[in-house]
Amino acid sequence: MDENHDSAACKRVDDGITRVFQLLGKRWSGPIVAVLVGQPAYFTDLRRAVPGISERMLSDRLAELGAAGLILREVDEGPPLRVSYRLTEAGAALEPALRELAQWAKVHLPDVSACTETALDRPRRASA
Repeated sequence: MDENHDSAACKRVDDGITRVFQLLGKRWSGPIVAVLVGQPAYFTDLRRAVPGISERMLSDRLAELGAAGLILREVDEGPPLRVSYRLTEAGAALEPALRELAQWAKVHLPDVSACTETALDRPRRASA
């Protein structure tokens, strides 16, 4: 065994895990991505789908997720002018991990929600 080996270095958190939780570990970020897994959504629809989030916080989180390359903001010229959001390829690639986390939570975390169906439970709609 190498005596110069630092055993504490082996126990450090993986850099990828750190980066993921710095982004998705922020309050509301994970639920926003989970809602967008099924289909694009307008700002107002996202606000309704994520109970308790303020318009300001939703706007901030959407900007952060966009800057990270997980979502795209699209303006529908209207009238009325509407803004929709959809996952990028990188954002959509989170779907299997989110489904696994949701399943883990169902088994290992107490249920505190009255809502039983979520965006991850619904069948995914085909993209246009």
